[in-house]
Amino acid sequence: MPKHELRAATSLAAVFSVRMLGLFMIYPVFALAARGLSGATPYTIGLALGIYGLTQGLLQMPFGLLSDRLGRKPMVVAGLILFGLGSAWAASAHSIATMIAGRALQGAGAVGSVILALVADLTAEENRTKAMAMVGMTIGLSFLVAIVTGPLLAAWIGVSGIFWMMSVLALLGIAITLFVVPSPRQVRVHRETEPVPALIGAALRNTQLLRLDFGIFALHAMLTASFLVVPALFASTLRLPSRSEWLVYLPILLFSVVVMLPAIIVGERRRRMKGVLVGAVAALAVSQFMLAFAGGNSVMLLAALAVFFAGFNIMEASLPSLVTKTAPPGATGTATGVYSSSQFLGIFVGGVAGGWIHQHGGTAEVFEFAGALALVWLVLAATMRAPSYFASRVVRLGEGRADAARLAAALRALPGVAEAVVVADEGVAYLKVDSKLYDPQKAAAVAGAPLPAAAG
Repeated sequence: MPKHELRAATSLAAVFSVRMLGLFMIYPVFALAARGLSGATPYTIGLALGIYGLTQGLLQMPFGLLSDRLGRKPMVVAGLILFGLGSAWAASAHSIATMIAGRALQGAGAVGSVILALVADLTAEENRTKAMAMVGMTIGLSFLVAIVTGPLLAAWIGVSGIFWMMSVLALLGIAITLFVVPSPRQVRVHRETEPVPALIGAALRNTQLLRLDFGIFALHAMLTASFLVVPALFASTLRLPSRSEWLVYLPILLFSVVVMLPAIIVGERRRRMKGVLVGAVAALAVSQFMLAFAGGNSVMLLAALAVFFAGFNIMEASLPSLVTKTAPPGATGTATGVYSSSQFLGIFVGGVAGGWIHQHGGTAEVFEFAGALALVWLVLAATMRAPSYFASRVVRLGEGRADAARLAAALRALPGVAEAVVVADEGVAYLKVDSKLYDPQKAAAVAGAPLPAAAG
């Protein structure tokens, strides 16, 4: 990867991480801290934790579409300003209603899709997958670091201090965007990274993609609902002092990473990702019912959390890849846009439903709700088709290549090319390929050379 592309990828990954780090830090400490706010109930605490996902999920695609017209950097800066203002609002909250408003404003800074589009603007097609992987790895690392450091920071500066820190991180993200991230020469629509409104209907009718969308929805609903009640279990069952939760999270998360890596490697290399998927979902379901019946059993509580985070990290690592493999050529950005919105709506539903169930039922009922979601997901995962192992590729067209149908047929005739969609207006062809057989030089030659005249 050239230096300017590496700079673009690393700086945009940094923008993503400074935004996500504070958000994840709130998860393990929010539920207990929010009890001290005026008007707080288990339901309103759940709403405050989850409402970020509602505004984020609803505004992801509009932000991306506006960035096509207004520019990427202005929309990233605007989103970070909203996020910073929402963080400051939440930091100064003395009532749960004010906290809910601040969290909603945080979510309104929905810049994730814009950052990915900017990555695509600043990288060549052959390096784009690596750049996107760097951003994805940053998000995963931010989650692991934040869950451990959140309780430590809360003990030092308080939960309100974490929210103030988010405002500072938003300013840092703006500075990186303006002064470190390169400016793209031109803003283009990238179907492999951006949603296309005309393709959203097709993505919502694709039953295989819908299974994956429900999966990420359920995964984050379970996570959010669980964090409403797990901190109290640490205090009542493990007798942990407040803000000492990191002593539990650190070894559990390290264990989950140790389990995740071989599971993903085996699934990919031996082409058994469906088995890995089904096994991880089953583990998630088992973990929730273990938590529901753990009672005061500290060993069962710790074992259930270890199983849960192992399954969670396997899913977080594998689901995005499965979406890109399942999406038709030229619709990857749309499929991932719907997937991302499903994730954030899962956060919202997990917070609201988990809070309501906690208030009207109890701790065990919250885990039973999460376990029921996992069982539905298990049925959908078990009945889905085995995922293809085709990779997405983009090939730039030569001048005057307007005969899309003939060119697509010529590309499909190449070894290793399973599907081809030519979009003449964008000057590119979107392919699904078997990487072991695909020859990018042959594809480039076909896409760049004039076709022979049609007979008759």
